[in-house]
Amino acid sequence: MSEFVTHSREETVLLAEKFSKTLKKGDVIAFFGDLGVGKTAFVSGVSKGLGCLEAYSPTFAIVNDYGGEIPLIHFDMYRISTWEDLESTGYFDYLERGAIICIEWSENILNALPDGYIKIEITKTENENDRKIVITGANDENFSC
Repeated sequence: MSEFVTHSREETVLLAEKFSKTLKKGDVIAFFGDLGVGKTAFVSGVSKGLGCLEAYSPTFAIVNDYGGEIPLIHFDMYRISTWEDLESTGYFDYLERGAIICIEWSENILNALPDGYIKIEITKTENENDRKIVITGANDENFSC
């Protein structure tokens, strides 16, 4: 487990950009945290670090494909409540492609997360712009700032 505190959106993006260097084909990153804590900002940093298209919230599209040498796929599972909903997103097909997958609102699909996924919890702190970011999973032992 690795734990960090960032003090701005820009710091969150920079942390994620550094974290992206530890990722490999097939990694699944499951984000946990309330609305507005910076999950999409973190994905933006991952996207930047991997040299992909700029990330934005997939709330209405549910899934965004940012391309890249190793494709980066970004899911928003906020409105996913049934197995049929999940299947309709193409989630399982993307898992088989070996892309790097970032999933916001992962708590809605806990039973469908693959073994070995990377968990990133983001929470607000007492200071309005500060975020506590806890990374747990396969790559966290290789990551420090």
